[in-house]
Parts: sequence; C-alpha cells; structure tokens
Amino acid sequence: MILAAGVAQAQSIGDIEAGKAKSQTCAACHGANGASDNPAFPMLAGQHADYLLHALKAYKSGDRQNAIMNGQAAALSEEDMRDLAAYYAAQDSAIQTLERRSANSDG
Repeated sequence: MILAAGVAQAQSIGDIEAGKAKSQTCAACHGANGASDNPAFPMLAGQHADYLLHALKAYKSGDRQNAIMNGQAAALSEEDMRDLAAYYAAQDSAIQTLERRSANSDG
C-alpha cells in the first residue's frame, strides 16, 4: 500500500517513464535507478518526489550549492525536473535496495 501511494504521488509530479529516459546522466554518480552504493553520492531511489523536485530547483537557482549538481541542474527544464523526481520517487527506497543487495551477497 505504501509503495502504491508513493508511485501515485510520483505520477502526480511528472512522467515516470520520461524520467527514466532522462536519468542516464544521473546514473553516472547516483547509480542505476538512483541506488548509489558510493557514500559520496546520495541515494535518490524512494525519496519523496516533492523533495527531489525542490532540491533540483534549488540547485538550478543556486540556492543549494554543489559544483556538479549546479551544472547538471542548469540544463534541466521544469518538465525534466518533474520527470526525474517522479522516476526516482517511484523506485525502491534505499533501504529496500540495500536489503536486497545484502540478501544477494549472503549467498
């Protein structure tokens, strides 16, 4: 039920499939599906769409500072940001992803 609510909320922000298509650049740092295994890059998977959208807008405007993200967000349109937020919000949460990785590595 919680997952369905998260997907519904994500869909109200933007187009999940369009966000997936736009996420290739993001994956270089944030990992496939936003499930980063590098502590230097935050996990995006399962974050609230509103939070992700707000963060992208803040990077674009310069209200939030990070040299890489400011440059990446500068090229994004409002629609791009909404679609990316929807896509990452619809993915398994970071905890679910880590639990699955741990279970798979245990044998």
